[in-house]
Amino acid sequence: MVRIISDSSTLYSPTQAREAGFAVSPLSVTIAGKTYREFEEISARQFVDIINQGHMPTSSQPAIGEVSDLYEEFSGEPILNIAMADGLSGTYRSAVAAAELCDNSADITVVNTRTLCGPHRYMVQKALEMAKSGETLEKILAWLGKRIDSAKSYLIPADFDYLRRGGRLSPLVSHVGKMANLAPIMTQTDDGCRLTIASIRRGYSAAIKYVAEALQKKGIGAGWKVYIAHAARPDKVELTVKKLTEALPGASIEVVDLSPAFITQGGPGCLAVQYVME
Repeated sequence: MVRIISDSSTLYSPTQAREAGFAVSPLSVTIAGKTYREFEEISARQFVDIINQGHMPTSSQPAIGEVSDLYEEFSGEPILNIAMADGLSGTYRSAVAAAELCDNSADITVVNTRTLCGPHRYMVQKALEMAKSGETLEKILAWLGKRIDSAKSYLIPADFDYLRRGGRLSPLVSHVGKMANLAPIMTQTDDGCRLTIASIRRGYSAAIKYVAEALQKKGIGAGWKVYIAHAARPDKVELTVKKLTEALPGASIEVVDLSPAFITQGGPGCLAVQYVME
């Protein structure tokens, strides 16, 4: 059986992953002078509460040694590490580096999904189903390849400061945006390695309308998974579900909570709309 390994971009904790039948190495966040393994040592709600006390966070990928330990645990079996997007995190490169340190490196395949969170979660879930049913590594990789090419994400931040700190908005644009109640809409570049501004709208309602229309133009509907991933903002979810349901009849829409590592990038209150072919 092909052994599936991934990281907490899947929104699984290590314990939840083990219960499902695969292994996860968690990302970490540092805030208020302390470092926590997400899901294991801090929840998204606890993390946002600390941010709201005035602390700014940072995040880091899983330790290479921890990933190597997972590889060695399954020595003698084919291993597939389905990693989050290279460029948005160092997680993929750490997974590759860890494989090179192992005696069983020839049995390890690392895949760059070029995505994160919702679509990443879906890819791992389906790959795991295929592995459990006895599918070969080659068939799983072929299935993943088509989904990787189909996936895309839009991010609507609530706090311009997080984009400014990441170098994605200038200080002037950040200041004007906050004063004018503007909502930037970020999307991934075609290679999935970074975020770029897709549009700027006045307020969240106009921003989610833009995203819904963009997905509609791409033909997203039946046969597609659409994820609404949010950072402690359930008040935004109802409107988002309504807009997407109206625009994308037949699409399978799922709401998930973002993890601390991704709240670090988008800020408290951010919301992502993501899609991937079923």
